[in-house]
Amino acid sequence: MAQAIPTAKVLPPAQAPLSHPPGIIFVLSAPSGTGKSTCARKLIRQVPDLVFAVSHTTRRPRPGEVDGKDYLFVDDAAFDAMLAKGDFAESVAIYGHRYGLSRDWIRNQLASGKDILMDLDPTGTQAVRQAVPDTVTVFLLPPSARDLAARLRGRGSESEAQLTLRLRQAGRQLFRYPEYDYLVINQTVDQACHELEAIILAARARQQRRAPAARQILESFNQP
Repeated sequence: MAQAIPTAKVLPPAQAPLSHPPGIIFVLSAPSGTGKSTCARKLIRQVPDLVFAVSHTTRRPRPGEVDGKDYLFVDDAAFDAMLAKGDFAESVAIYGHRYGLSRDWIRNQLASGKDILMDLDPTGTQAVRQAVPDTVTVFLLPPSARDLAARLRGRGSESEAQLTLRLRQAGRQLFRYPEYDYLVINQTVDQACHELEAIILAARARQQRRAPAARQILESFNQP
């Protein structure tokens, strides 16, 4: 026998606000110079309830970077003290500098329903995914090695020796793309950001995440 569909009243009574699940962690990885920082800033401006994970780092600020907004810049002694206390959910050393994400900050953001966008390398991505299995991972690829080299030279912040090092590292990172849920090729910033935003919105609408709200809506049909 087919199940009867409950009928709604013309003027249903007011109901409690719909329940919201905890936030999602989104990890964006890419070789240096691919455009992940540009895309991340644009996503934070465009997507509601999405916050950028601000890492502690021992490297010096680049021109235009703001302490507390882009990174939390600390010296080696301060980083060592936090590491010894277990303050980091994830930490990594790359290009001679270290980066770490605060455990407490991540917990507080997710509990409040905020989604977190993280900028991590593949090793850091795996560490976060082991800690939070439903993390959504995205790898941002350059169109080609030639394009990436041109973008790095255009940035003007590296010597030729540093540029060569970054291109070699990029090749090693690209071999790990099969570990990611989604791949986005950054032909243009607008196209890449559009795809990244679509991934975030689709993850938010997963049936498992929306099920509690759906049940709450269904119960409203049965209210006297």
